Amino acid sequence: MKPREKLDKYWVQKLQWEELVAIILGSWIKWIDIFKLSKKVNKILEEKGEFIQIEDLQKIKWIWPVKAKIIISAFELAKRYFIKDSIIIKSSEDILEQVKQYRDKKQEYLLCLTLDWANRLIENRVITIWLLNESLIHPREIFADAISDRANSIILVHNHPSWTAYPSDSDISITNRLKEVSELVWIQLLDHIIITKKDYFSFNENNLI
Repeated sequence: MKPREKLDKYWVQKLQWEELVAIILGSWIKWIDIFKLSKKVNKILEEKGEFIQIEDLQKIKWIWPVKAKIIISAFELAKRYFIKDSIIIKSSEDILEQVKQYRDKKQEYLLCLTLDWANRLIENRVITIWLLNESLIHPREIFADAISDRANSIILVHNHPSWTAYPSDSDISITNRLKEVSELVWIQLLDHIIITKKDYFSFNENNLI
């Protein structure tokens, strides 16, 4: 599916970086592979970040001054209007910082962090407070808010009041079920982290997700 067709069907949150860049580039010469060209542009954007210059883009064949200025302007506009005091989640440490107040709770709290396409935190919500030894959760309780947020991905966190952060069979089963649902609704489940007062367990770091 072409980027513009994907945008019409799923809106911008479902497009990858290179697909968004391909739409910005447009199709001004028939024989140019715009999607391949956008990957080259995206690579430079990842390397340079906010310090990117027009000259950096013009090093790519077929990126002329006008197109380079359009790309620079688009990213500068987004930075000015939408990227303000954002919390970016890059690691387990970043996640733990957002949920530290739940590490020594006596009941189990299930939290859901919704993220945008750039891994910026949209919301950090308590989905439910479980009774001890109860582990029933329906996928709609997880994904309803994520869909409302137009989230690109989510991270689940819950605390174990016991000393061990190791997942139970129920934790693993629920995570697998939610992973399947995430693929159906096109909202990526990046991680499920179990926290205790002094320890944590990441499904992603342990290749369980």
